[in-house]
Amino acid sequence: MTKQKAPKQLLHLVFGGELTSVEGIEFKDLANLDIVGMYPNYAEAYNAWKGKAQSTVDSAQTRYFIVHLHRLLEPEVTDEET
Repeated sequence: MTKQKAPKQLLHLVFGGELTSVEGIEFKDLANLDIVGMYPNYAEAYNAWKGKAQSTVDSAQTRYFIVHLHRLLEPEVTDEET
């Protein structure tokens, strides 16, 4: 019997808020950022992002982002290695 290796945890942060302009990525009020959550993989982060983005579709200046924290924590590791 072979041991299955658990998938590597690839942390992702989903957050968003109202921007000062639809052309940029500067937030209007950092105190009011919506921190949606931390997710162990891109698929879960994408689902959370998509739900939040769709719920704010009527607000052109509200945007949500996915940050690949695992790339910041371990910049020497490529996605192919994970």
